Amino acid sequence: MPTNASTGFALSSTDIEADSVISNKHVFDGSGCSGANISPALSWTGAPAGTKSLAITCYDPDAPTGSGFWHWVVYDIPADVTSLDTGAGNDGSRSLPAGAKQGFTDYSTRGWGGPCPPPGDKPHRYIFTIFALSVDKLGVPENATAAGIGFELHANELARASFTARFGR
Repeated sequence: MPTNASTGFALSSTDIEADSVISNKHVFDGSGCSGANISPALSWTGAPAGTKSLAITCYDPDAPTGSGFWHWVVYDIPADVTSLDTGAGNDGSRSLPAGAKQGFTDYSTRGWGGPCPPPGDKPHRYIFTIFALSVDKLGVPENATAAGIGFELHANELARASFTARFGR
């Protein structure tokens, strides 16, 4: 499986530092949480030659579901794009690049759904990942699940880069 080690591909955020605690600005508003639920700014460098599109995910492997929890899925990002602004993943935002699409999260909505782990659970890990892809478009159905999109991401992956942050309550 391709990784950032061989390509120099890197993902970062001015809103959420790697290995930090996610601020209330990005925490979900609902399910007992009262955050602002604003998607973080993300930027990346070093996409490998041959990259035709990009995708971003945010995944919580610690969610007590047996299969983790998808908090954000953005795909069909044009290969020449190198960042997403704060709030780009929020409902009504016009900040996503032309052609980019947001898949359903495990909140059953499209767009950013911030952290909201169960009270008393250990802090959960939130893994932000960018995928460099070998295809212009994933070609997934409009109603594709995050797991279905993830399957296509892995099948068309040239490289990936990620960082992890935490949140607990």
